[in-house]
Amino acid sequence: MKLRDKKPALLLIDIQKGFLDESYWGGNRNNKEAEKLSGKILGVWRNLDLPIFHIRHSSTNLKSKLHESDPGFEFNENVLPQNNEPVITKNVNSAFIGTDLKEKLDLQKINTLVILGITTNHYVSTTARMAGNFGYETYVISDATAAFDRVGIHGEKYEAELVHLMALANLNEEFATILNAEELLKKL
Repeated sequence: MKLRDKKPALLLIDIQKGFLDESYWGGNRNNKEAEKLSGKILGVWRNLDLPIFHIRHSSTNLKSKLHESDPGFEFNENVLPQNNEPVITKNVNSAFIGTDLKEKLDLQKINTLVILGITTNHYVSTTARMAGNFGYETYVISDATAAFDRVGIHGEKYEAELVHLMALANLNEEFATILNAEELLKKL
């Protein structure tokens, strides 16, 4: 059975202009083509007429690049919503908390989710974990997600690629199936 036959929904998590400011988020971002790849996946999804949900983060921190008063709040040009594609705005890491996402998915009888976006270790991971816990068949697209360098609890630096890979490893086979974009497109 092709993945498209399961009526999967595409969740584009926080693919916003604010994440283009690498230094603000810790620097050294991996997967610098994630937005372009997300746009390619979005185009295929639209051609197949499958459900799409654009998720954006609205920070309550006035100085955040994702605060609604900052230009970074806007969606990245590669994944701009079109027509009546739903836009869901959240204030926390998970797209399910404080939103009507689950109700919208349930109303359309969607039980398969494909997740891509930024950042792998925060917004993508939290949403994927909740999706898995809610019982959705969940896929996270490894090269259409991205992370930044992180500082550990003892001041040590963790490279973005390691942060990204560890976040995916923590999700894999427990909360989600990890695929790259090429694997996803073959399954569609």
